[in-house]
Amino acid sequence: MSLYTINPTSTQAWKKLTEHYEATKNNHLRDLFAADTNRAENFSLSWNDFLLDFSKNKITKETIALLLQLANEVNLKDAVQKYFKGDAINETEGRAVSHTALRAKKTDTVLVNGQNVVPEVYEVKEHIKTFTTAVISGEKKGYTGKSFTDVVNIGIGGSDLGPAMVTEALRFYKNNLKIHFVSNVDGDHVHEILKELDPETTLFVIVSKTFITQETLSNATTIKNWFLKSGSQEDIAKHFAAVSTNTEKIAEFGIASENVFPMWDWVGGRFSLWSAVGLTIALAVGFENFDALLVGANEMDEHFKTENFDKNIPVVVALLSIWYNNFYNAETEAIIPYTQYLSRFSAYLQQGIMESNGKSIDRNGKSIDYQTGTIIWGEPGTNSQHAFFQLIHQGTKLVPADFIGFKKSLHGDTDHHNKLMANFFAQTEALMNGKTADTVRKELEAKNMPKSEIEKLVPFKVFKGDNPTNTILINSLTPKSLGSLIALYEHKIFVQGIVWNIFSYDQWGVELGKQLATTILKDIKESEIADHDGSTLQLLQSFKK
Repeated sequence: MSLYTINPTSTQAWKKLTEHYEATKNNHLRDLFAADTNRAENFSLSWNDFLLDFSKNKITKETIALLLQLANEVNLKDAVQKYFKGDAINETEGRAVSHTALRAKKTDTVLVNGQNVVPEVYEVKEHIKTFTTAVISGEKKGYTGKSFTDVVNIGIGGSDLGPAMVTEALRFYKNNLKIHFVSNVDGDHVHEILKELDPETTLFVIVSKTFITQETLSNATTIKNWFLKSGSQEDIAKHFAAVSTNTEKIAEFGIASENVFPMWDWVGGRFSLWSAVGLTIALAVGFENFDALLVGANEMDEHFKTENFDKNIPVVVALLSIWYNNFYNAETEAIIPYTQYLSRFSAYLQQGIMESNGKSIDRNGKSIDYQTGTIIWGEPGTNSQHAFFQLIHQGTKLVPADFIGFKKSLHGDTDHHNKLMANFFAQTEALMNGKTADTVRKELEAKNMPKSEIEKLVPFKVFKGDNPTNTILINSLTPKSLGSLIALYEHKIFVQGIVWNIFSYDQWGVELGKQLATTILKDIKESEIADHDGSTLQLLQSFKK
């Protein structure tokens, strides 16, 4: 069944939110806290080992009530049911959106085109377990009888960003295998990786649904040619695995059938790390930890699917994002994890959020006259404090931010972790409170600074504050908690797409550049250059000189 198509701006809730914004936009967060001693408790949600504190947002109880009304008016509940039932809600491609089935319980039923896909998912999981256990233990060996020491993941987009982010996030749990990622078609990239490898002890995992993606196939071919300088064509079967559906191309490449893992068209690339696309994750941290990642995601799925919207973490964070994007005109959001392990997290979410909800046509096929997808960016704290926090504190833009922190350090270094978390808590407090002119004056007077110098300096040291943040505090960074965290943001994407009346799971905008690149590659290789605009023509002529 199709999703309902409701222009959100036509709802009663949207009209009320517009009026509510005008009435409350000048309320300062300091004043909101002063007026309600229980504000932190009133605007917090606890679930498993997660605490979401969203009290440092420019909201009141009425704001939340109106946002929830908006969710109800666009039939979010019905959409959630269709999402988990396996309906073809990716309508422009005629596909279900069932990546949640990849982490479903074995006893669950998820129907895609009338067929329960869960047994097939578990069959593939068993294959992943058998394969990765054999590689990690040394039972599976290379062509000279040596155990594998290195694994190279060859993919791009979701076939790279997800596995790369998770293997970095779970570095603490890593085994003896060294993991490398080749994604960019830039030849310098692949050749730098190859410099570190021994062909006798390296396993290559090619991840490409079609096995014809230009970047992935170019890198795979370069690596194959490098390998054949040492090994034979027959040896490829022992050193290459593939995650793909194109069995003919895989066989041509020389990959053994027992090293082939399927992909499904009901799983979008940017949501595919839970599938065999996560093979490199399982190789890096072992199948048990990979499975724990899936369990954590499944628990967040159940929370999202069953919890009332007012206590539903993905729903709340999605609606808050809509509040800032569509009423405050805040076009960006910062993701600030206070752990170096999550250094790739914001880059991973950039694809998930911006590729999904960067749309300007609604589900009726009509142009949209309201803002949709937000621009996602960020870096780990405390590094980011010494980089772009100046703009958030004293710049001219409103930048809502998610702060993600953990109660426990994995290595148990209490001194370092206390300093890290002191900054974590201090920054959201500073962003909320700011610093008034009176406070600045008192600080400068305490330094016995002349009054004339004080008044000259005061404007530059004032922070207005009133900058909104969410704080997500988790016990520790485990495979399970990471799975829950990723799934939280996946469901946030879904909620936003439903409210904005767009299709979140296609990405037609990516295709045009690919098509033109194919044409231009011919221009580069051949003597004649086809017809282009003046700028592109000039650049090609300069490049070919």
